[in-house]
Amino acid sequence: MSPEDKKRIAAEAAIDYVKPDTVIGVGTGSTVNHFIDLLAARMGEQVRAAVSSSEASSERLRGHGIKVVDLNEVGRLDLYVDGADEANSRLHLIKGGGGALTREKIVATASREFVCIADDSKLVETLGKFPLPVEVIPMARELVAYALRDLGGTPRLRDGTITDNGNHILDVHDLEITDAPLLETQINQITGVVCNGLFAHRPADVLILGTDDGVVRHSVASQSS
Repeated sequence: MSPEDKKRIAAEAAIDYVKPDTVIGVGTGSTVNHFIDLLAARMGEQVRAAVSSSEASSERLRGHGIKVVDLNEVGRLDLYVDGADEANSRLHLIKGGGGALTREKIVATASREFVCIADDSKLVETLGKFPLPVEVIPMARELVAYALRDLGGTPRLRDGTITDNGNHILDVHDLEITDAPLLETQINQITGVVCNGLFAHRPADVLILGTDDGVVRHSVASQSS
């Protein structure tokens, strides 16, 4: 099965978590694009509205006739569906390859349930092979880079990228993340950091992976049982 097919079946499985007449959170990326298209085809008229984490996803949702609203209009969400660049067995994630990490974290935090969808290549034993994105205030870019080096990483400016919030992204290489909640806190405390792409304090509740053998689900509930 191709990677795109795996993404599609993971996205298809996430449709089961969508309840009619609700406002849902929708993330960003290639796997989420499959979810948006399937959502519109199967439940478009039943979804009251969506809160999107990026301008690109908002445009795709509106193109399908799904209303997009501001998070401030609704406050809390029942469900957020998004992808990931890496995930571990504790459902900690690295996100932000598409540059929308700050808005993604905001919407995830506002949601009662976070369903992450991905192909099985994204499941890793230790986070960090995928460079960790860090969104920074432009004037503080070098200040933040020095601090990230002190934490053992190698930060590189993502050339030509300005986030939807008007900021820069530093991609941090050479990390082996054994304590994701601790590192998430340490990076967020650096002056000039807006947000980083570790989703450990607010991990996924359910991880849906597309595999050669079909869909595999991992959940926090199943790990604690």
